[in-house]
Amino acid sequence: IPYDVAVMATGSYPFVPPIPGRHRPGVFVYRTIEDLEAMLAYVKENNVKSAAVIGGGLLGLEAAKAVADMDVTSHIIEFAPILMCRQIDQGGHDALVGKIEEMGLHVHCGARTESFVGSDGTTTDDAEESNAPISALRFSNEDWDDLPVEMVVVSCGIKPRDEIAKDAGIEIGERGGVVVDSQMKTSADGVYAVGEIALYNNFIYGLIAPGYTMAEVCAKTIAEESLGVELGLEEKPAFTGADLS
Repeated sequence: IPYDVAVMATGSYPFVPPIPGRHRPGVFVYRTIEDLEAMLAYVKENNVKSAAVIGGGLLGLEAAKAVADMDVTSHIIEFAPILMCRQIDQGGHDALVGKIEEMGLHVHCGARTESFVGSDGTTTDDAEESNAPISALRFSNEDWDDLPVEMVVVSCGIKPRDEIAKDAGIEIGERGGVVVDSQMKTSADGVYAVGEIALYNNFIYGLIAPGYTMAEVCAKTIAEESLGVELGLEEKPAFTGADLS
């Protein structure tokens, strides 16, 4: 397909860590309305009373509240020592945990999830060997007991949908994402990238506000440099990062 300018905005997939047992019935990602509907149906059909959310970032906390709103005991499982580690410090974490626990949710930080245990007691990563539904989380932390749960929601970040760019030979970051400059330009002439696919300063911004800013910068840059539209801007449009706090 011929083009003068192309903008890549292919978004991302939910990232699911390679935890043994992630294939089990009762393990979900939290990304779309369809994901939420599937969780609601599973809770109803299986009389789920307790669930764990893997990930203590913004989306993970939202997922944990959604689980609690299903009248299910909600456990937040975070690998880092504090919640929302990109946004807050220890003091902010302490205040946040207090609020969360007041809502009846349970917080487990510093948690190293080893496997998703099936109702048959297995921890295999082979669906053909065991496809029993989830019944517990097992941790590698010393002296941590298994956490009985009947559902798991994985909210561990995103993986950019960068396959098209990769196939086209456009520069990709070491861990994925299309490398862009402050005008959202990629390594290919006339090709831009915005949103959760764009890797700026080796960082993927998985939030809507930075995505809007990227799109605005990209649109203004294309208008002036490619379409010859005089916007009367005092400064060259530039994306310089975003405050995630």
